[in-house]
Amino acid sequence: MKKLHNLKYLFIAVLILGFNQSCTNLDEELFDTVTGDNFFKTDEEFIAALGAAYTRLYSIGNHGGYMSSNEVASDEAMIPQRGQDWFDGGVWLRQHQHTYNLEEGQLNGSWGDLYGSVSTCNRLIAQFEQLANPATDPFIAELKVLRGYFYWQLLDMFGNIPVITSFADADPNPPTVPRKDVYNFLVQDLEKEVAKLPKTIDGTTYGRMQYYAGKTLLAKLYLNAEIYSGTPEWAKAEAACDEVINSGVYSLESDYFTNFNTNNSGSSENILSVPYDEVFAEGFNLPMMTLHYTSQATWNFTDQPWNGWCTMKEFYNSYDDSDKRKGVWGSQKVRGNFLAGPQYASDGVTRLIDDGAEAADPDGKPVTFTPELNELFPNALRQAGVRIGKFEFKNGGRTSLSNDFPIFRYADVLLMKAEAQWRQNASSATALALVNQVRARAGVPDFTELTADNLLAERGREMFYENHRRTDLIRFGQYNKAWEFKPASQPFRNIYPIPRAQLDANPNLAQNPGY
Repeated sequence: MKKLHNLKYLFIAVLILGFNQSCTNLDEELFDTVTGDNFFKTDEEFIAALGAAYTRLYSIGNHGGYMSSNEVASDEAMIPQRGQDWFDGGVWLRQHQHTYNLEEGQLNGSWGDLYGSVSTCNRLIAQFEQLANPATDPFIAELKVLRGYFYWQLLDMFGNIPVITSFADADPNPPTVPRKDVYNFLVQDLEKEVAKLPKTIDGTTYGRMQYYAGKTLLAKLYLNAEIYSGTPEWAKAEAACDEVINSGVYSLESDYFTNFNTNNSGSSENILSVPYDEVFAEGFNLPMMTLHYTSQATWNFTDQPWNGWCTMKEFYNSYDDSDKRKGVWGSQKVRGNFLAGPQYASDGVTRLIDDGAEAADPDGKPVTFTPELNELFPNALRQAGVRIGKFEFKNGGRTSLSNDFPIFRYADVLLMKAEAQWRQNASSATALALVNQVRARAGVPDFTELTADNLLAERGREMFYENHRRTDLIRFGQYNKAWEFKPASQPFRNIYPIPRAQLDANPNLAQNPGY
């Protein structure tokens, strides 16, 4: 594990080098034409160039990134307005209640971020293709599969979108492409390019798109094919999962939280991760997003948290108290997906005191994270809401975590295969066994049968805060139902509006229905 952990930092250094060379070195020698004589010559130079594309992934863990929109629109995370804090123009309230509109700066930022990522991939692909060097072929395939990940996010969030695959001669005003056609393009492109990726899984491929990460991406697309294209592809989803499972490369960690430790680069479960670092690769600022102001004293953070993100009572209560993933009431020493109950300083004895606690708070000044929220806005109590504790918070940590964020994880592959089989045969013994394999690690009893409700609930418990819940809810037909502080929403809300700023800039875009 130590060796792989060290290689993580080597990869971070390479990413930073590539990003800096492509974006910030104003004194570098510039060339009118990219040729083998004046540009990339070695694998190291090729990999360094990839850095500009991979650094685009760092926005996923940052508050305000596209993951924020997806999480807050689901039933597993919310950001209540706590008096003067977290109103932010009402964007997170509208996100939670599914009343988002085409004026949302948050959605415009997500659109711009993801298309900026696509553009970076296209630029590098064009540069490599100019070399006409067979040595660049694997890197071109890698970039196309990485581009496929960004397009998957756009497809999932916005549905009907432009498809841009060129760089220098790209149409400045590309037209909207129907969601079904986007899906078909993406699958065809990935099926071709994933086959070219390496199956070697070691420090040289850590944090990069390799064969099994590509197959997991395809499994995700196939699993949601009926939503994206109108035609289910359950058998293809199962087959893609089988390639990952049968490789023998990955396995469930005995301890669920090994996957989310500060030093988690040695996880046998994480298939594709974003290699964060609190100094050199910042952006994963979860403790600032979710913890109470006074929680700074629990972990001796260098900065004070912002007291925002929490989960909902119903979602928290979906975990049995015996579930190892849930956490222990009032304990910050026992890892859990949640932090709930009385909160203490780093000595584990001294209660945290909130001198700004509202008179209406029944717990008074001693800080207690309660599952119950008095209201979504405008005056949610400062201590209300169970907080997100899934990723390890390091003592003395900074605003960003060094924990790598798992984009794809082996437990998800097991659950995806189980669902794909269950969709084809609701009495599948193999599907039931796969789900129970995941449950066994959590220390909870086996299911005796699979239903839509318990399968979705188990995916929620296992994959909490990994950017999958909104997509899962839509696939299971549960996204539009009413939940805490949210009335039932209309089906057109299953995709976001194309932001007005994009419509104003590109007259060839057509707005999604309902907006």
